[in-house]
Amino acid sequence: MSRNGIGIKTAQVRSQRVVGQIHVYDGAGKGKSQAALGVVLRSIGLGIHSRNDTRVLLLRFLKGPGRAYDEDGAIKALQQGFPHLIDQVRTGRAEFFGPDEITRFDRLEAQRGWDIAKGAIASGLYSVIVLDELNPVLDLGLLPVDEVVSVLSSKLEEIEIIATGRGAPQKLLDIADLHSEMRPHHHPTAEMQGIAGIEIYTGAGKGKSTSALGKALQAIGRGISQDNSHRVLIMQWLKGGSGYTEDAAIAALQQTYPNLVDHQRCGRDAIVWRGQQQELDYVEAERGWEIARVAIASGLYKTIILDELNPTVDLELLPIEPIMQALLRKPRDTEIIITGRCHNPPAYFDLAEVHSEVYCHKHYANSGVELKSGVDF
Repeated sequence: MSRNGIGIKTAQVRSQRVVGQIHVYDGAGKGKSQAALGVVLRSIGLGIHSRNDTRVLLLRFLKGPGRAYDEDGAIKALQQGFPHLIDQVRTGRAEFFGPDEITRFDRLEAQRGWDIAKGAIASGLYSVIVLDELNPVLDLGLLPVDEVVSVLSSKLEEIEIIATGRGAPQKLLDIADLHSEMRPHHHPTAEMQGIAGIEIYTGAGKGKSTSALGKALQAIGRGISQDNSHRVLIMQWLKGGSGYTEDAAIAALQQTYPNLVDHQRCGRDAIVWRGQQQELDYVEAERGWEIARVAIASGLYKTIILDELNPTVDLELLPIEPIMQALLRKPRDTEIIITGRCHNPPAYFDLAEVHSEVYCHKHYANSGVELKSGVDF
C-alpha cells in the first residue's frame, strides 16, 4: 500500500550509525551557518545527557574578529553555558573581498585556519568539526582543493565534518555524504508591503529545523548580550513522544537562561500520513496553534520558531487563513521562523522576507546509512 504523506519520523529508539559523515551546506540562500549551529546544539544536547565524547570545534574562515556576525551571540551563549563542550577559532579579515582583492594576509589566515583544522581532525578530540565558510575559501583559491579533499577523505571514522558557504567546488561535493543547497526565493508581496521578520525554510533537504535551531541560538545570544528582553519561543508540531536530542539541549539552555527560552511541543508519537489523520492530530495541531497565536500577538517574544508548521498545514490539520492574519498582525520587532517541507506551498509563503528552499542533492540516508543521535535527530 502506498502512502501519500509528509510524516515526521517518531523519536522512538532506533538503531544509529557510528561512522561520521561529511556534510556540505552551500547555495545562495540563507541558513547555511545556521544549520551548522543547529547541529552543534544537537551535539551539545547529546553531550550533556550522555557519557559520549561530543566536544565541538567551530572553525570560522573569512570571519575575522573585527566584524560582528549574526552567529557571534549564539556561539557566545553556547560557550558561556557549556564551556567544556565547544571551542571556537576565527580567521580572516573583517572586510568582504572578491577574487581580485586577495592579499597575502588572506592567504596566511586561510592557511592558519586550515592548519588548525588538520590538527583537530587528526587529534580525535572532537566529535563534530564545523568548517564554516570553507567553501568560499576554496572557491577563492586560498587553499589547495586537492589537499583539503585528501585530508577530509582520510579523517578518523567517527568524526562529523560540516562545511558551509557558497561556491563549494565539485571535488568537495564528490566526497560529501550529504549535500544540501539553500536556494533563495523572493516574494514581491512581502517587499512591496514592507513585511519584515518572517523567514521560511522548506524543501526536501536536510537543514530546515537545524537552521531554525541555529536561529534560536542567535536570538538567545542577542538576549544575553543586550538586556535579557529577547525571549524565544520554540513551538514544534508533529513531534510528540520523547527522545529528540534538541529537547535535551533546549532544556539545558532553559536551565542556563531561564528568562529567555520557552519550548512547547504537540502531536502524536507517530508519523501522520495524508488520508490517515486521526482526531487527535487535529486537536494537537490546534492546541499548538493556539499557543503560537497568543505568543505572536502578545509581543512577549522577539523570536518565535514555528517548527514543522508547513507540513502541518499541508496535511490540512490547520487552516491557512488564521495563520495569514496572525503573521500580518505580528509586532514589527517579532521575528517568525517557519520550517518544514510541503507539497503545496501555502499562501503565507508570500509574506516571507527570507525564504530558503533546502534542496537535497545527496543524503547518506538515501544510501541506507543510519541516522545519528546528536546530528540528525
